[in-house]
Amino acid sequence: MKILKKIISYPLTVLYYLGFGLTLLIFHPLQWLGLKLGGYKGHQFFVNGLNFTLIKCLHILGTRISFRNKYNIPTDKPLIIVTNHQSLNDIPTISWYLRKNSPKFVSKQELGKGIPSVSFNLRHGGSALIDRKNPKQALTVLKTLGQYIEKNNYSAVIFPEGTRSRDGKPKRFSENGLKMLVKYTPNAVVLPITINNSWQFLKYGGFPMEVGVHLTFDVHEPIEAKSLKFLELFEKVEKTIKNAVVLQP
Repeated sequence: MKILKKIISYPLTVLYYLGFGLTLLIFHPLQWLGLKLGGYKGHQFFVNGLNFTLIKCLHILGTRISFRNKYNIPTDKPLIIVTNHQSLNDIPTISWYLRKNSPKFVSKQELGKGIPSVSFNLRHGGSALIDRKNPKQALTVLKTLGQYIEKNNYSAVIFPEGTRSRDGKPKRFSENGLKMLVKYTPNAVVLPITINNSWQFLKYGGFPMEVGVHLTFDVHEPIEAKSLKFLELFEKVEKTIKNAVVLQP
């Protein structure tokens, strides 16, 4: 069964990459057009379309996606979304399911150029591009992002691990990024999310990609940032996220 599954994964992976690449190429000029003609709202319309289509591309691989949430997520307050990180597929899924909160991502500076659609969105959509070799620049950019989402009641998504886990096991959470966002977004609600199984797409190194993955996002209880001292908040969020990670035997 495993051998047959892997054989099937080769042609499906080719189709997936074809759909993925075409999606990025098609939505790049559409984002530019939306920004020029409709400003922020015009741009976001096509960003939502991009994320929806990228999710549909995952279905080529037989992917199932469960976004499990039993809480009311406010849209009239800024949101700081904190989550573990397992693959790049985490990003369009969070972006689509939480699109009402206008998610902005904390991303490494290198992604801000050279990638159709993705780089354009990061540069023009309000996300934070940080230089991981320059702490001063990173803190300044995070301050700006915090003030931006505070003013507009948008959301910021931060992956405290810094880099994605390649086997699903959570890495150590760094507190600096979240600390800056909380400091400059005083009215924020912190939303912990646990991602499971996203790492499995790349278990063979990217080609072929794994098929039949059940990608899950578990939304935990929102926390008013100012309801706890920062260290208490940080420890609670990290523990909540990591305790819901399901490791494969």
